[in-house]
Amino acid sequence: MGHWTTLDTPHGQVSAWHSVPEGAPRGGLVLIQEIFGVTAYIREVADYYAAQGYEVLAPGLFDPVEKDMQLNYDQDGVNKGLELVGALGFDKALDIVQAAAQALAPAGKVGTVGYCWGGSVALLAAVRLGLPSVSYYGGRNTQFLDETPKAPVLFHFGAQDSSIPPDSVQQHREKLPQMQTYVYPAGHGFDRHVDPNHYDADSAESARERSLAFLAEHLR
Repeated sequence: MGHWTTLDTPHGQVSAWHSVPEGAPRGGLVLIQEIFGVTAYIREVADYYAAQGYEVLAPGLFDPVEKDMQLNYDQDGVNKGLELVGALGFDKALDIVQAAAQALAPAGKVGTVGYCWGGSVALLAAVRLGLPSVSYYGGRNTQFLDETPKAPVLFHFGAQDSSIPPDSVQQHREKLPQMQTYVYPAGHGFDRHVDPNHYDADSAESARERSLAFLAEHLR
């Protein structure tokens, strides 16, 4: 269903996984990667949302720093991913998301879904770009919670996520009470089905159902 394409951005051309639905799209979706790049898992998620009727672009956010980075889900991958995140920064990541959203404009209203670091980029896409967004376990969200979102956000967290303590989740409820915040009996990365150390099937299914309902409401 998906294929690689090239996206023009303010920071040069980046690769992007492009998934197109059968028939007319019901909207556009920018899928925002974890710190591991546009991996097979991210591409499968893009194809999943395309099967639900959305035209999806998953841009390679690290391309302005290092091209075509797909990292392993191990400590070396985490270390390299964090290095790339630091080198790229949020502003450039958001520029690339905006370029992807503009490319998707013919599909209709555009939103985002982001995971981990990408979950925090997704929050910023709602805050600064006005894109309805789904944020999965965004560990860097709290630094942006005092900004007023220009679009709705849906938050997913894992109760057993040691990197995002309960008080951080509570800050979302207190500072953005108008947004939906859900907590699942799972750890970090619970949607990542290729990683048995993190995947939680029941939590992943519930979160995806809520995400689809959110997108159906806000991208119509």
